[in-house]
Amino acid sequence: MAKVRVGITSGFLPDNSGRFLEYWKIVLNEDYATSVIKAGGIPFVLPTTSNIEDIKAQLENIDVLILSGGADVNPLEYGEEHLPKTGTPDLRRDFYEINLVKLAIEMKIPTLAICRGLQISNVAFGGTLYQDLSYQEGAILKHDQWSLPSLATQKVMISEGSLLHKILGKTEVMINSFHHQTAKKVDSRMKVTAISSDGVVEAIEFVDNDTFFLAVQWHPEMMAAQNNEDMLKIFKALIESSK
Repeated sequence: MAKVRVGITSGFLPDNSGRFLEYWKIVLNEDYATSVIKAGGIPFVLPTTSNIEDIKAQLENIDVLILSGGADVNPLEYGEEHLPKTGTPDLRRDFYEINLVKLAIEMKIPTLAICRGLQISNVAFGGTLYQDLSYQEGAILKHDQWSLPSLATQKVMISEGSLLHKILGKTEVMINSFHHQTAKKVDSRMKVTAISSDGVVEAIEFVDNDTFFLAVQWHPEMMAAQNNEDMLKIFKALIESSK
């Protein structure tokens, strides 16, 4: 049987040195590809495009989708103006990924959304975000850690019966954390299935969806790449869901 083709979204980064100063590059952290390979899939990096037909063609040529981490989502996409602590948005990527995830669900393509991926998915389906966790009452933990990428620093509580619970077989798991925004309002089509001990949203899923969809706020790829068994299970479950 052919291996599962895993499409992974990418970002933009300007070259800050050398001959091509400020020349834009397509970028993706290696851990995404490493985790997919360890889980038995074949990674394909998906460049951003503004052409809807090209987005459909990308999805037609993969088996499962991963929405990777990256820049803050433009608050205008969820009806808010920019507050002081929001980051500079990437309008090209916002347009691309909002349409990409909507089409992926419509086409029943299994999807794993990571960090920004959770945020853009929530916005795409009618939700809103905290533009900074300092704006969320009670969010007191250090969610943007400065440590080894694979180091677990926080505990999340997982809802029984959720997809994440079925994958991991437990109601608590230790995670890493590299974010300053997360979901605020979640649309009625979606549900929160994991939270941190200070109440920050850590995972969302669809209430009723016959296709694999899981969005997590942490970075399981950084942990799975270092052979964390729980995080590797997430990637294995994504790949298995396409068979």
